[in-house]
Amino acid sequence: MLLEKLRTARETVDLERPTSLDGWLAGDCNGLNFFRVDHALRQLLPLYMDADVLAHMTPHYDRLGAIAGSHLDDLARTADRHIPVLHTRNARGQDEDWIEFHPAYREMEAIAYHDFGIHCMSRRPGVLGWPDKVSPVVKYTFQYIFAQAEFGLLCPISATDTSAMLIERYGDEDTRQRFLPGMWSMDKADIVKGAQFMTEKTGGSDVGNIELSARHEDGNWRLYGEKWFCSCADGDVALLLARPEGAADGTAGLGLFALPRHLDDGSRNAYRIVRLKSKLGTKSMASGEIKFEGAVAYPLGQVGPGRNPGLKQMMDQVNMSRLSHGVRAAGKMRRCLNEALLVAGDRVAFGEHLVRKPLLRRQLMKLMVPTEQVLSMILFTAVHLDRAEKGDEASAKVLRILTPLLKFRSARHNIQVATGAMEVRGGNGYIEDWVNPRLVRDAQLGVLWEGTSNINALDVTTRAIARVGAHEALRDALSDELDKTDGLPGQFKGEMTATLERAVDFAGKVAAEGHEPLARKASDALYHATSAALMATEGAALGSQGGDARRLLLARMVIDHRLSPNDPLAFPRDDSPMIDALLSDQPVSLEAAAAMVAG
Repeated sequence: MLLEKLRTARETVDLERPTSLDGWLAGDCNGLNFFRVDHALRQLLPLYMDADVLAHMTPHYDRLGAIAGSHLDDLARTADRHIPVLHTRNARGQDEDWIEFHPAYREMEAIAYHDFGIHCMSRRPGVLGWPDKVSPVVKYTFQYIFAQAEFGLLCPISATDTSAMLIERYGDEDTRQRFLPGMWSMDKADIVKGAQFMTEKTGGSDVGNIELSARHEDGNWRLYGEKWFCSCADGDVALLLARPEGAADGTAGLGLFALPRHLDDGSRNAYRIVRLKSKLGTKSMASGEIKFEGAVAYPLGQVGPGRNPGLKQMMDQVNMSRLSHGVRAAGKMRRCLNEALLVAGDRVAFGEHLVRKPLLRRQLMKLMVPTEQVLSMILFTAVHLDRAEKGDEASAKVLRILTPLLKFRSARHNIQVATGAMEVRGGNGYIEDWVNPRLVRDAQLGVLWEGTSNINALDVTTRAIARVGAHEALRDALSDELDKTDGLPGQFKGEMTATLERAVDFAGKVAAEGHEPLARKASDALYHATSAALMATEGAALGSQGGDARRLLLARMVIDHRLSPNDPLAFPRDDSPMIDALLSDQPVSLEAAAAMVAG
């Protein structure tokens, strides 16, 4: 939304026909403050965050927004070109493999870990001057802004955050004292960065096939075997699953361990980085293959024959990683949308700016609607994470289904939005001088890490719904939001409620019948119904306060284009008034929005 404000924020944009050859080329978002230009985020935060916290954090969001749109964006481009290099031996021929990173990557680390403490702000008090641990909404807003410039580094940031969570939750006192002070530190000299080593050749999503063995030798647990895809290969402490000697086959025999890169005496632990992965995207961050040759590891909880809750413990981290992936996708989609809006406003073709072309205006909606959907989803999910962590059982059920839903749909939407933004830029969007190729490459990752689309859709139907009944808790939470929101047009509210009921009933039936081929369809329906309900309540709430009610229009579009039957050979309803309003710089009153959604 708010194309004009994006354009004027650049100050250098010529709104008339270009007078030089260079003027014919559209610019990009580099140089903008990514927080200030994100009017949707700024409007929504008061609905999801306490006023005193928001007042304290807003200057920090603004500071990160300025850095993300300029210096961090420049560093990310440099780090993407100068990828990590593995050195397997030192000058004396000793096997002390280490990874060389470009200084640009190290500077990005300093911004994330040292300047803002994104990795630890929800684990300890005092970060950025806030006296308590921050809520998930606060933390994920920082990640969302950061992701608009750099995607890859958010993997070790999230791994550090979630690994500390598991160590604090399941480690004994010695293990907690060994790792947590460094994982909670913002001091460059003391920070202990986390990693996750999960996948093996024998199993990616099917973790029951894991073969890495753990043996209790001389009072220590030691690991033997290999891991095939190790995220953040340079991490100071990695969490991984291994099978203790004598433990059962399958997932029941897996234990969770914390693996330090260095032992207490400063020497390297007994594992080797065999090689780094040559990846399509997230090139700045090092992923590798690792061989374990008796590496010392510390169990989290009881491990051994008959007592291995490792997979259940690790799923705590996986679920938080899935949520973080949704946040990263939301940030990248916002960057893609803003890039497309700037191109549409800058570029002149066939006698006028592209944004005036009716077909392109519809194309921009295909980027805007999913971008706004996911923003509402991450904020709502973060609120329920906060409540669940405080013991709210209903919110725990809501969170259980929202997490895979968010990961499932946001990952796929990110690819579509990144590709669509590249198309809006045209041929330059395919050239590595511009940001679009990196946005497209990085977007592909979301459908792979922490479960493919199929895995997440099945998690929704076969576990969250079939085992927990989480779809009913989600319906109740959304119905409560709809009921308590003032200003929601009555007829539209009835339609929204009926659509939500149909989506929940359909997903419940798919789960009850074990109809695996419809798992993705059911997950799609729940995601779209949830996001439409959220945007409707947000739009009505903002409009009732005298603000911008345009999110009602976005909800209308989701219902019409994602949740209603459509005849492909019939003329659809005329969306042009809503498109004009969404691309306008002017806010839409609640009365005007209500008239459009009822039309």
